[in-house]
Amino acid sequence: MDAEERRRFAALAKAVADDRDQQAFSILFDYFAPRLKTWLMRRKMTSGEAEELVQEIMIVLWHKAYLYDATRSSLSTWLFRIARNRRIDLQRRADARTFDETDPTLQPPADIGAEEIIVNDDRDAKIRAAVGQLPQEQREMLRAAFFLGQSHAEIAEATGLPLGTVKSRIRLAFGKLRKVLDQELG
Repeated sequence: MDAEERRRFAALAKAVADDRDQQAFSILFDYFAPRLKTWLMRRKMTSGEAEELVQEIMIVLWHKAYLYDATRSSLSTWLFRIARNRRIDLQRRADARTFDETDPTLQPPADIGAEEIIVNDDRDAKIRAAVGQLPQEQREMLRAAFFLGQSHAEIAEATGLPLGTVKSRIRLAFGKLRKVLDQELG
């Protein structure tokens, strides 16, 4: 594109911006639409997707030609920058919508068989019995930490105990539980 053509396109864009000149727009459309479509198709867009995006770009030209500044770039550069940005936006939206249907987190949980339910119930009963054998203060610490979701600092504040004591009691409780459960379950 030579300097004369650039000035001509800038004048046509100004006519679209200032006067909503349909003839000027038609000339710009006829010149740029096929070039934009070809450029988009070279970037892995289908013909239909490219045509649709070209329509959007030309709508931008019609409605926002006043934003074009001929002193900063050629009309061609401005339109292709819009095309590039719109294509990137489309790709991002498509990537956000794409998901792996085989992702295990999207699959329904497998049905639990009767045998597994019995085994789980038996294991849970053994864990409850093991926790019941712990000293009261250790049971309270486990309950606060794991059933109520309190942090060690919150437990210390609620009970008035030093933080080190809370941590020690929880650690002792785990040690005793591990010993009992290794014998029961192992």
